[in-house]
Amino acid sequence: MDFCFDNVKLNGGFLKEKSELNLNTTIYAVYDKFKKTGRFDAFDCKWKEDSEDIPMPHFFWDSDVAKWIEGASYIIAKHPRKDLEEIIEKVIDSIEKTQWDDGYFNIYFTTVAPDKRFSDRNCHELYCAGHLMEAAVAYYYATGKDRFLRLMEKYAELINRVFVTEHSAEFATPGHEEIEIALMRMYRCTGKSLYLDMCDYFLSARGNNDKDKYIMDGMYENYNQSDRPVRELESAEGHAVRAMYLYTAMADYSKETGDEKMFKACQRLFDDTVNSKMYITGGIGSTHIGEAFTIPYDLPDETAYAETCASIGLMFFAQKMLEAEPKGIYGDIVEKAIYNGMISGLSLDGKSFFYENPLSIDTDNRKKFTCTAASERYPMTVRAEVFSCSCCPPNLNRVLASFERFIYHTDKNIWFVDQYCDSEYSDGNIKITQKTDYPLSGSISLSVVGAKEIALRIPSWCDNFTVNADYSAKDGYIYIKNPQNIELRLEMKPVLYTANASVSDCANKAALMLGPVVYCAEGIDNHVKLHRIYLSKDLNAEIKYSNEFMLNTIEADGYIRKSSESLYEPLTEEFEVQRIKLIPYGAFANRGETDMKVWLNYR
Repeated sequence: MDFCFDNVKLNGGFLKEKSELNLNTTIYAVYDKFKKTGRFDAFDCKWKEDSEDIPMPHFFWDSDVAKWIEGASYIIAKHPRKDLEEIIEKVIDSIEKTQWDDGYFNIYFTTVAPDKRFSDRNCHELYCAGHLMEAAVAYYYATGKDRFLRLMEKYAELINRVFVTEHSAEFATPGHEEIEIALMRMYRCTGKSLYLDMCDYFLSARGNNDKDKYIMDGMYENYNQSDRPVRELESAEGHAVRAMYLYTAMADYSKETGDEKMFKACQRLFDDTVNSKMYITGGIGSTHIGEAFTIPYDLPDETAYAETCASIGLMFFAQKMLEAEPKGIYGDIVEKAIYNGMISGLSLDGKSFFYENPLSIDTDNRKKFTCTAASERYPMTVRAEVFSCSCCPPNLNRVLASFERFIYHTDKNIWFVDQYCDSEYSDGNIKITQKTDYPLSGSISLSVVGAKEIALRIPSWCDNFTVNADYSAKDGYIYIKNPQNIELRLEMKPVLYTANASVSDCANKAALMLGPVVYCAEGIDNHVKLHRIYLSKDLNAEIKYSNEFMLNTIEADGYIRKSSESLYEPLTEEFEVQRIKLIPYGAFANRGETDMKVWLNYR
């Protein structure tokens, strides 16, 4: 595998539980809905204009199924499942039968518009191709079967001829980035420099050609990061998922080739994203208009878009930056997304999903228009089993099935422990075993065999830690030579956070975190409109483990401002004391429709 996966085993804890949920429930839930909506059968390419019982394929359906195949392949790699393998083989059969002689494959253009292939930059052909390539690589690693991989190599050769050699397509680079990530994976899987060269072409031609000037109506060139050459990019702009996929490939390519100018751009883009455009939950892309970034510090709570796929993309970007430059901040962001902005996209039963992940829900706002059909746009308050644009569910499938990729990495004979999880890493004579209930507590025991040096990430949320070994500290890691039995204790306590003063929705409010987990209050627990609640700065917190959430809950001291029945009255400082219950943000909206807030008043 081209990342640490095969040699890592999850042994227990929250990540293991979510992985098992995906293995036994979520992967099948997504398949059932994709099968019912026609996504899998669409690979037979039987739709015609007069078809009454076959839905017309959408131009991104290839990618939905491809991500599901990738996730299923990671499952098969460690938990052989004949039923999953049979589903995948059937899809491969269909691809093999319907692939054009020159290597082209796309279910939409094959059946709906065969005379318009490679003519519309906004129709996701290269995006779909990229996801199919990633799926083929994952399936090859999982099973050793190369038929799917060979079909995608044939497709890649066509793409190279059309885009790189002939320049005969009507656009130069994809409207939705993804193929750049896939080409790096194809390169590492096959060892063929063609794919590295193709990745270079698609990165270097972006914002640097005359063909890609046309953008969708109402969108500017920075919507899909095409306003300037990638090495000159200064800030995170446009569609958040597209941006993260582009930045992930840039970080990966620059590490592989030593392209310093591109890596400097990655550093700028990461800094801008996490320091001015990221929610405390790891959510990014604050507006539904274009699913995009806006201006710095524009992070509205209730209308937050914060697409699940965008948090996943941020994880990919941060991990590639971490592998290129061992700084703890990158691992911190992966961790933040895992426990908050990504996992909130999945219901506790593993069967339904959020596309958007707001930081506030006021149910009154959904029913205040009593005399018109008009309403303001707010995110959903109840997860759905499938969406018309259903990119997030299979994206969760592939992340939940491969948590192992984020836990360890190696560089220059140093073994880095990037995430804390009950797990083990084994590679030849090297073995690292973690025993921990993290993130329930900050107690981590590590047994290390064969490694001359190990690096442990000290999370940015942790102000105090102890370790039973001599160490040197640099950039968020502690380095320990000749490690054997390491006892690391990260002090974990409830902490109130404030936002930058420029974030207007968070003004004079605080958010509660315990370790890496962000907390929220729900109306179902607190029996009052949440805008009336004030957290006590002293907290006096009681921490309780919840079997339902598989994480800790928190009860803290708080207040409710007294109010009369008058619409207006003189200001007083009269409060009632009330204990406030908070749950992990990632578990909100699982107990019926109810109000929710991350940012609360405090006094």
